[in-house]
Amino acid sequence: MDGLMIIGADRLGAIPDRLKELGFQDIKHVSGRKVKMVQKEIPPNIDLVLVLTDFINHNVSAKLKERAKNQNVPICYAKRSWCSIYKALSNSNEVCAKCPMLQKCD
Repeated sequence: MDGLMIIGADRLGAIPDRLKELGFQDIKHVSGRKVKMVQKEIPPNIDLVLVLTDFINHNVSAKLKERAKNQNVPICYAKRSWCSIYKALSNSNEVCAKCPMLQKCD
């Protein structure tokens, strides 16, 4: 997986660096708090959408879920903590199949 779109949170801190360690190269971030974010589209190079549930407008979340489904893009939900994000990604079949950490174990 190369492209990841993160929806939610104003600031991500070290999260993008940790995601790059897992193999995500192109990371896009949208805060998801403003009402106008409902119009935001999922770019074509995105392989996975990660929604940070504690920092997002509910309408944005619902519209994004619908767009992800229409584009066949998997979606994961997590709180804005590395533990929660890592757990959500680890439980996603799409991420696990392409994870460079798991490929090293084979």
